[in-house]
Amino acid sequence: MHVIATAGHVDHGKSTLVRALTGMEPDRWAEERRRGMTIDLGFAWTTLRSGERIAFVDVPGHERFITNMLAGVGPCPAVMFVVAADAGWQAQSAEHLAALDALGVRHGLAVITRSDLADPEPAREQVRRRLRGTGLAGIDTVAVSGRTRRGLGDLEAALARLAAALPPSGTEAAVRLWIDRIFTVKGAGTVVTGTLTGGTLRVGDELDAGPRRVRIRGLQTLGEQAEQVRATARVAVNLRGADRGDLSRGMALVTPGAWLPAQVIDVRLDAGMNHRGDAVLHIGSAAVPVRLRFLGADTARLTLGRALPLRTGDRGLLRDPGRREIVAGLRVLDVRPPALRRRGAAAARAAALAAVDLPDSAALLRWHGLLTGGELTAMGCPPAGRPVTGDWYADPEHWSSLARRLADHVSRRPALDPGITVEAAAQLLGLPDRRLAEALVTPPLAVESGRILPAGRSLPPAIAAAVAELAGDLAEHPFSAPTAERLDELGLTGRTLAAALRSGALTSVGKNIVLLPDALDEAARRLARLPSPFTVSQARLALDTSRRVALPLLECLDARGVTRRTGDGLRVCRPPG
Repeated sequence: MHVIATAGHVDHGKSTLVRALTGMEPDRWAEERRRGMTIDLGFAWTTLRSGERIAFVDVPGHERFITNMLAGVGPCPAVMFVVAADAGWQAQSAEHLAALDALGVRHGLAVITRSDLADPEPAREQVRRRLRGTGLAGIDTVAVSGRTRRGLGDLEAALARLAAALPPSGTEAAVRLWIDRIFTVKGAGTVVTGTLTGGTLRVGDELDAGPRRVRIRGLQTLGEQAEQVRATARVAVNLRGADRGDLSRGMALVTPGAWLPAQVIDVRLDAGMNHRGDAVLHIGSAAVPVRLRFLGADTARLTLGRALPLRTGDRGLLRDPGRREIVAGLRVLDVRPPALRRRGAAAARAAALAAVDLPDSAALLRWHGLLTGGELTAMGCPPAGRPVTGDWYADPEHWSSLARRLADHVSRRPALDPGITVEAAAQLLGLPDRRLAEALVTPPLAVESGRILPAGRSLPPAIAAAVAELAGDLAEHPFSAPTAERLDELGLTGRTLAAALRSGALTSVGKNIVLLPDALDEAARRLARLPSPFTVSQARLALDTSRRVALPLLECLDARGVTRRTGDGLRVCRPPG
């Protein structure tokens, strides 16, 4: 299916043309039919002779209903622009064209209606001239009469060509369905309608509608029930979990977790905008008041009256609510921009935005430093390259800067300092995940017992001398662990002993039991020569040590898997490997 919006001045025959093409009445309200003009959005559909199914969103042409018109056109990928042969180009023709150009609509068809009442060629030339310099320049033009049906065959052929030229929709993309109508069906409950431009809806799917989680109870497209609907399509969604009063036009049904609700955004504006007051942002079917802060000649920060699910690259427009005119089109650059707290931050931000046309994941990482792959995707730029840890991606320059800061902080700590914990390092660097701090630890740093310190840091001379003297004590009896008094005599207590243990010059096998670092390997060799199983006393004799040392030493070997208790107070050595 392809969805096409109508556009054009009031009373130029848009609804008559849609009726002639589809045989359906697009004007839904008696008031519309009585006044002969479209007030709200109308919908109708048909199947062309080519087999293409076309759904029309018939929008109002009167300037008082421009908000309704924008709600219908906003999500549509193509437009059928209507100008009456007997009236020519009019004020709302110009406003509708300005809106379409600002919204980035690049696919369309110009239709000269009421060609039975006047020569269509002057109006056709007007349209061609007005479209020059816009995204719709060069589109097909067709002259028709909705009343006499003359030219409808040519119009169908042109619609088939337009449909064939439309880019394919991403049916696997995350869903964002802008709501343009809400009503209640007796026996079914709340129903919303919209234009599905990406993704697939399925009965039973859960979606987010603002802060509310809803479930799809039923689907209908082009008057037919469906178990699933793929983009692009006009769709009615029967929802469970929301009443009519909970929803409103301009809200969106979105895939949970796939979108970031944005209330402050950075945008690029059309050149030449000089509006400085408040404005209304139109995007999708939403119309939200915004506060503008200009950053550069064509960039601004918008603070929205309410959060919207937006992504980098989204197009919208700003209207002046006082003068009721479009003041600029815009393109979203960042949906989670950094705060501007320091002097000169706005100018620096403007320069950063000016350096790119449309941001990619690398640009977003330059601006933010660190983002998860999920955040990048939700912001509209799936990650490239490899994460630094887990799902975290980093700007290379920012990552190098963090590594330098960490190394500098650790290197400036005193020689006997036990290092900084991983959690403290994450806090010091303002990291949102301790895994990032661990990933920053590369030579000459190392993580030991949850602390970050210089790898292979040499001991101060006094401690090194004390360790050397202790090594002499243990040369002939490597398992005769020194007493507390001997350690105190050597000056190996408190921070000095901790430094020797951290450096690997000594090893601890239990509380107050200190040996040389190769003692455990030597113990394993000696015990392996004992007949199995063996007792603690047999192990003590083989190691030539006291029970005070033998028990914690055996428990340490148990923990390493070198020895194993058999359950009767005996032990065996596990075979190597």
